[in-house]
Amino acid sequence: MPTHTPKLAAFPKAFMQALCKDGTMSVSEWIELASKLDIQGLEWYAGFLEMADESNWSRFRKQVEDHGKVIPMMCCSPDFTHPDAAFREQEIAKQKHWIEMTHALGGSYCRVLSGQRRPELTIDEGVTYAVDSIQACLPFAAERGITLIIENHYKDDFWEYPEFAQKMDIFCQIVDRIDHPHFGVNYDPSNTYLAGEDPIELLRRVSHRVVTMHASDRYLIEGTLEDLRREEGGAVGYAKRLSHGEIGKGLNDYDAIFSELKRVGFGGWISIEDGVDGMDQLARSVTFLKQKIAQHWP
Repeated sequence: MPTHTPKLAAFPKAFMQALCKDGTMSVSEWIELASKLDIQGLEWYAGFLEMADESNWSRFRKQVEDHGKVIPMMCCSPDFTHPDAAFREQEIAKQKHWIEMTHALGGSYCRVLSGQRRPELTIDEGVTYAVDSIQACLPFAAERGITLIIENHYKDDFWEYPEFAQKMDIFCQIVDRIDHPHFGVNYDPSNTYLAGEDPIELLRRVSHRVVTMHASDRYLIEGTLEDLRREEGGAVGYAKRLSHGEIGKGLNDYDAIFSELKRVGFGGWISIEDGVDGMDQLARSVTFLKQKIAQHWP
């Protein structure tokens, strides 16, 4: 099968608070910083404060494209596992708005999630809620040429509970139940460790459905993965003992990951979630990934 060489994008992991909460960084400033990296795209986040004003959408797109780059994918966090049907309808409406946003920015991929792992939820209920909600968005996405990508996620920055589909078996149940040309997987190897599972095992189960990837690396500042799991529920955001690390310096085996992706003909976007220690770190991660891509897609 023909394989295109994967393309690289960057995500402003280090600046989420500044871009989404306190407004201490403007989106234009992020574009200027990211445009100096040797990458082809910028992954967008639906929650940037300035995205609330729709007149900014075309302006940001032009700014990115003036730098010779594109906005391939949108990161957003719908919460489809709420037991209240009216709440889920609101989340579906939000997701459609984000699909419109992706389309306006010239993107092709828009993230979906399952939702939060609420304690009162059974697995069957959660899977059904998530599948039905995603399927309700698919015709809308397909009309606009957008592919919805579900990520094996740990926890949104602004959620109370971890991802409902954090565990591999539940994630795969949802993926298996949705067969649509505009639906695929956004694979994030780091998140699998947080579920106490093997990222390569997950990748082998879903590699034929992977259309985009988050390149990340994680390490524990202290303690063990068991300590992390004990404290992950009931606090907003990420557990304190966990850190995003420089790509290639953490827990992930990128040779194994890229070998499997190459085997199934992957040639999509890889977006870098890194840079928490500054843009120099992000630049080093770009260099590492470019070398690995050249090695596996010669």
